[in-house]
Amino acid sequence: MSIFFRKFIIAATGLFLCIFLIVHLSANSLLLLPEASARGLYNAYSTTLRENPLITAVSYLLYLSIIFHVIYAAIITIKNRKSKGTGYRVNHKQENSTWASQNMGFLGVFILLFIVVHLVNFWARVKLGIGESVGLDVDGNTDVYEITYTLFHNIYYVLFYILLMIPLGFHLHHGLKSAFKTLGFYHKKGLRVLAKISLVYAFVMSIGFGVIPLIVYFK
Repeated sequence: MSIFFRKFIIAATGLFLCIFLIVHLSANSLLLLPEASARGLYNAYSTTLRENPLITAVSYLLYLSIIFHVIYAAIITIKNRKSKGTGYRVNHKQENSTWASQNMGFLGVFILLFIVVHLVNFWARVKLGIGESVGLDVDGNTDVYEITYTLFHNIYYVLFYILLMIPLGFHLHHGLKSAFKTLGFYHKKGLRVLAKISLVYAFVMSIGFGVIPLIVYFK
């Protein structure tokens, strides 16, 4: 399997995950509303994600994207470390090397840790029924809001959540702009604009996800 194919898979799945993060952050923003409104909207949204066939199909695509992104990134990281002693880069040789580009694999380990903890606390409880039982709200929807609200009032989880948004920001900043280059986008002016967009995107995602649990904790 060629190195280009592996980088293509990483780039394509990475861009799909970037789109997912926008949707996910939008949903998390509901938590900032007063509880009377937030609980119903958040639980209705979660129910729609679980019961809509089309969204269910997209969710399986999401799981596969995470798996392939992790596997191929790990393969490239290991190969590069063996051959050059450096972390994987989804960019090209012409690009100036940055700390993030040299440590994407390292950053990815922290993000993977966050995903695992996140899935255990949410997905495993709601989808698999592992752990404490989840109740229903007044509308009969699974009370995912209660799970989220409880976790975001655990200072250790909140600190863990916030700290892990730092490597996420670095990973997104480099990953987004390099993904387009891997897919063949080389317009000089366009790349400069894309670099700025990547910075703004990474900032909004990391700060957005990091601030929400902090706000909920002090509500």
